[in-house]
Amino acid sequence: MKIFITGISTDVGKTITSAIVVEALEADYWKPIQAGDLDNSDSHKIKSKIFNQKSKIFENAYKLNTPASPHLAAEIDGVTIDLKQITEPKTDNHLVIEGAGGIFVPLNENDTIIDLIQPDYKVIVVSRHYLGSINHTLLTIEVIRNRGFEVAGIIFSGSENKSTESLILNKTGIRCIGRIDEEPYFDQNVIKEYADLFRDNLLNL
Repeated sequence: MKIFITGISTDVGKTITSAIVVEALEADYWKPIQAGDLDNSDSHKIKSKIFNQKSKIFENAYKLNTPASPHLAAEIDGVTIDLKQITEPKTDNHLVIEGAGGIFVPLNENDTIIDLIQPDYKVIVVSRHYLGSINHTLLTIEVIRNRGFEVAGIIFSGSENKSTESLILNKTGIRCIGRIDEEPYFDQNVIKEYADLFRDNLLNL
């Protein structure tokens, strides 16, 4: 499987979710575009949080110095992000691809994160509860579907909100893969616990 993980906004838990999915499937990981935190990038975080030795972490297509929207970070670095230069790594393993921010985060004057999604990707949406998150979640799912892609599942991140979660699931008909609680920390053991909980649902995407 090729699984694309996107969020309804930034800082909603995409990287923790990616680590859980990578660990659950012993999958490879690839973040096409990293903006900022190059010494402690999402790829570094994934590597430090997974337990298995099978997963391979692929290099970013673009490493940008400024922690900002990719289009701005690229402009500051004096480069232009070109989708033709973003080549999916070849692997015989499952591959987890992590986006940056939400699906309409701009990469350049024309393209956004959603343009990285390919027809053979299974899309997982990470939703975190905050005022406005229902709207952001439904808009994200609607846009993905309007582009002709299916949302394979949703993962809720943070403190539980049964009313919000049931409304989103009922309105969209999307399966819930699982929920990630507001843990005091996420280390290899915590990631592995969630991986064990989510594995069956992920294998049945």
